[in-house]
Amino acid sequence: MKMPFYQLQHKQDLIRHFTPNWFTVVMGTGVVALILPELPFGAVWMWSLGASLWQVNVAVFILFSVLYICRWILFPKEAKQIFQHPVMCLFLGAIPMALATLLNGALKFGSDLYGVSYQADILRWVEYLWYVDVGMAVAIAWLVPFFMFSRQQHALEGMTAVWLLPIVACEVAASSAALLLVHLPTDAHAVNILLGSYVLWGMSVLPAFAILTILLLRLALHQLPSKDMAISSWLALGPIGTGALALLLLGEQAPRILGAIDMASLGTILEQGGLVVALILLGFGLWWLGIAILTTLKHLRDLPFNLGWWAMTFPLGVFTLAVMKLAAQTQLESIAMCGNVFALLLCALWFMVISKTLLGCYRGSLFFSPCLKAYRETLRTQP
Repeated sequence: MKMPFYQLQHKQDLIRHFTPNWFTVVMGTGVVALILPELPFGAVWMWSLGASLWQVNVAVFILFSVLYICRWILFPKEAKQIFQHPVMCLFLGAIPMALATLLNGALKFGSDLYGVSYQADILRWVEYLWYVDVGMAVAIAWLVPFFMFSRQQHALEGMTAVWLLPIVACEVAASSAALLLVHLPTDAHAVNILLGSYVLWGMSVLPAFAILTILLLRLALHQLPSKDMAISSWLALGPIGTGALALLLLGEQAPRILGAIDMASLGTILEQGGLVVALILLGFGLWWLGIAILTTLKHLRDLPFNLGWWAMTFPLGVFTLAVMKLAAQTQLESIAMCGNVFALLLCALWFMVISKTLLGCYRGSLFFSPCLKAYRETLRTQP
């Protein structure tokens, strides 16, 4: 039964119903924190706001992690039902992506917030946690689709862009690797991270494009998704924007890193080729953005709020970061203006969604686990 947060009589009520889709809050907030300092006005104030938002986001991630771990400890039978649920299981991919935004923020804000004397320690922890992030991303990219193939029931007419979530985490980790490489010396270790990141990119972008192809067929044959899943259309921007961003960031580091093994010319090819491919990907993303906006407007009058609304933040955020990075590498003011417009739109959407999320938490309408409901229904139907 749903009840206001302040009326929850047992902390176990919150733990029992905690699901991984809450980590999309960290994803969306984290990407906003990274974008705020990139806006062309109020540089000092925007940097401070972004740094404060990142610190709050770290605390929220820790809280959510504790709650989800406690669910597995206190209610293991109920928690493992997530692997049977055809939708909630997909949100496991949000956990490594949420962690990646925090690692990126640590590289961006850490040394200035905590002092240059802690820079080496921050970098060491970011590198350790990046390997943890990669491990989770790869495991989820393998296991969740396997559960889809072996345990769950899916149909083409019920497909949405949520299918992308367990796949995209690998390319998000690849983008984070490029930011980490900026701070690492040019040696064999850095070469392994660079080349491994391109492998992660391939593990994510190519399956994601296969999913987008099937999604396009599903939309043509079965029309738009239902109003409660309409916002999921924004998720299509995720793999496209992150794929473009990873190519730009990795390509920027490739000539320096590959020079350590006398392959600087290959690094130049990756840098220039990444810019061209990123430009094409951003054009593809712009098409999906238009479809997402039109789908949202179609259901705007009776669109119910749920945590799925966070799909409007992180995908648009990584798309915006890719546009801003492209503008920085090409030095074209027109692209920079587009990036700023997207950034302002993102901030407006984030403010709307976080306001509704906080209100939903107060009312208790968001404390609900679909996989727990399905599990209880299964128990009732058993003889």
